Amino acid sequence: MRTHIVYAHPHNGSLNAALRDEAVQTLEGLGHTVTVSDLYAMDFKAVADYDDFGPTENEHFMAAAGEAWDKGEIAEDIKAEQAKLLAANNVILQFPLWWFTVPAIMKGWMDRVFTNGFGYRPSRDWKRYGDGLLAGRRAMIVVTTGAADVHLSERGINGDINDLLFPIQHGVLFYTGMEVLPPVVVTGAGWQVEYPDMVKHLQGRLETLAETEPIAYRKQTEDYDEHKRLLPGRETEGTTGFALHIA
Repeated sequence: MRTHIVYAHPHNGSLNAALRDEAVQTLEGLGHTVTVSDLYAMDFKAVADYDDFGPTENEHFMAAAGEAWDKGEIAEDIKAEQAKLLAANNVILQFPLWWFTVPAIMKGWMDRVFTNGFGYRPSRDWKRYGDGLLAGRRAMIVVTTGAADVHLSERGINGDINDLLFPIQHGVLFYTGMEVLPPVVVTGAGWQVEYPDMVKHLQGRLETLAETEPIAYRKQTEDYDEHKRLLPGRETEGTTGFALHIA
């Protein structure tokens, strides 16, 4: 079993760094081969631009990206990250929740690594939402936040944590084909939860990676019409918003 961790936190003495090390130790103890992309330590370039491609006269960025993918002219650091994902059975994204999303360096990793040809294609026949190039892999988010549980509940002032993570879990991980497991959410980081309890919770989730039921996101090929609208009758009565897209 191969597990790849994409990690984003600038301080190597942080809570996140400690949890990352606990994750690596736990997974290796379970017999996993573990690789880590520590984006800050790598000084990973966070801006997708034309420097990511070989010479091109195509002024349309998406088309230029696709052209570079087809020719094998993607930047070497992108190729290396794509190879890590293709080699993995499990993919873990670990980050602190900053301004309701991932740190900029991880967003840049998404922008650059999930490029046209690898993460998506604009063509009509490209399969996505459960059927992308990374199908067969399981993905999970490990996220820390200073907000308390109640702040991240349905009626909490920050909104439900599952809604906040939906664009990443559904719009990035599931979009590219991966099955997405429920996230590991460390709330009240640094003040509400004792460290041993955090570690115990994380270890428990890592020990059951293979058995945990993924979030039942609806597949594009099964639950949507030709206009990519949810087919009538698929929703539970009264369901609205992001929850419509979970069976």
